[in-house]
Amino acid sequence: MGSPAVHANAKVTRQDWLNAAREVLISDGVGEVKIMALGQRLGVSRSSFYWYFESRQDLLDALLDAWEVRNTAQLRERCARPAATITGAVCSFFECFIDPDLFDPGLDFAIREWARRDGGLRARVDAADAARLEALAAMFARYQYDPAEADIRARILYFQQLGYHALDQREP
Repeated sequence: MGSPAVHANAKVTRQDWLNAAREVLISDGVGEVKIMALGQRLGVSRSSFYWYFESRQDLLDALLDAWEVRNTAQLRERCARPAATITGAVCSFFECFIDPDLFDPGLDFAIREWARRDGGLRARVDAADAARLEALAAMFARYQYDPAEADIRARILYFQQLGYHALDQREP
């Protein structure tokens, strides 16, 4: 049980369960992420769920871990990339928001909505925001911005980008 391995006679994988849970989390909220409903959505019995996860909480924890890898770790990695100028470095940051494989704004907002009702998760979201802002400020600091200015620029850039996605802009 709980093994991430793919089972020979399994119709769906662990990733299929995670993808279905992610879609439901984004469209309907955490309260609707239910094992039976996900199994129906995937066309399998709920017992197959237990090949990959110990419990619903295990699935939710896996979703949160995937969010941190996809959204926070990718953003931090892009901010740490070498670039000849601050403009090039900012362009690396924006790659996250152009490539949906690097940052999923829908997932980010679904988790933020969930965190409004869950204090423990709120702390995790706050820690992710702090790590993202720290990476951005460090990016500016590498280009000789003093710490206060680097922090201000990081906050403006980050919160502006989150606001852009909050408004659900759909530009090509």
